[in-house]
Amino acid sequence: MTMISLISPTEETPQVSLLDLSLPELEAYVADLGQPTYRARQVWEWIYQRFAGDFASMTNLPKALRDQLTAAATITPLRLATQVVSNDRDTLKALFLLPDGQTIETVLMLYDERRTLCISSQAGCAMGCTFCATAQGGLARNLTAGEIVAQVLYFARYLADPDLLPATSATRPAAVTNIVLMGMGEPMHNYKNVWTALHRLTDADAFGLGARHITLSTVGLAPMIDRMAEEGLQIGLAVSLHAPNDALRSQLVPINKAYPVDELLAAVQRYIDHTHRRVTFEYALMRGINDSPALAAELAGKLQGLLCHVNLIPLNPIPDSAYQPTSDEETAHFAQILRDAGVPATVRLRRGIEISAGCGQLRRAVTRGVQPSSATNKSADLS
Repeated sequence: MTMISLISPTEETPQVSLLDLSLPELEAYVADLGQPTYRARQVWEWIYQRFAGDFASMTNLPKALRDQLTAAATITPLRLATQVVSNDRDTLKALFLLPDGQTIETVLMLYDERRTLCISSQAGCAMGCTFCATAQGGLARNLTAGEIVAQVLYFARYLADPDLLPATSATRPAAVTNIVLMGMGEPMHNYKNVWTALHRLTDADAFGLGARHITLSTVGLAPMIDRMAEEGLQIGLAVSLHAPNDALRSQLVPINKAYPVDELLAAVQRYIDHTHRRVTFEYALMRGINDSPALAAELAGKLQGLLCHVNLIPLNPIPDSAYQPTSDEETAHFAQILRDAGVPATVRLRRGIEISAGCGQLRRAVTRGVQPSSATNKSADLS
């Protein structure tokens, strides 16, 4: 594991974050600077398609405009605070500092063919899931659409430039192939900003990633699932279930008291009926809590007949927590019970356990002034 040290926030906050502007808003902003509106499209292309990190590199803009933008605006609202690379160099996790001092996490996971980003939608989370590191700190605020998009552009820039540190197992130049909204926060609790960001990320004239390569994960806000069914984008839906009945799920996922299991599954069925898209159920296996064969059979009974897939997640444990991961043998048994009942199930490949890759864990570790997990901290020379 390799880690870069925390940096302090800047005292000056730029007036305008361009990632929070739509193209028409950017055109209006550029016009207010006394420039023709076509300059806005040039800036737009530099940001979303060439992944420019500064205005000086926008060489087809007049120097006077570049100077104006440098003085009055910013391309990204994020500053890198801490960056950690897994021992096998297939996972890179970044902790970003926001202009108001809040922090968020983003993870790049490298597979044979995929370059998957796990991004955050809120600084903290209000859902209170008892096994989640993010929930322990509560919700600070929603992220803006620009702060959500900025996470993707940061790693798009990294993948596109072979010279940028740190070194990982990725052969670069490369591109982001998949995005999952499974980082800090509940995306459905920040619905407007999340969907503004998703439209930007899938717009062919902006970032241009196919909607089917993006998955939104929700803890189960049933009305928002109904709302998502009406969206035009074919974004994938994942539901964090973690228990098949109300008694256990309400202990693990308090929002279940507002949207019980049967009500949540009814919303999922309506979503499937409307979109004809398969839904993923995420189930984090916790030793002695939700991993028994009886619960596997109960879960299978609840999900039979749904167009769905169960993603069993080996828990990335929080130190000193009562919630610890299920053994590999018991995980395999749980999965087989589901499959034998006709419910498709796979076990997610665990990534980055030694670098606190679980949601909110790096932020928690840095806040408390400790190193992530039990990994050895090395120097900031990431080459």
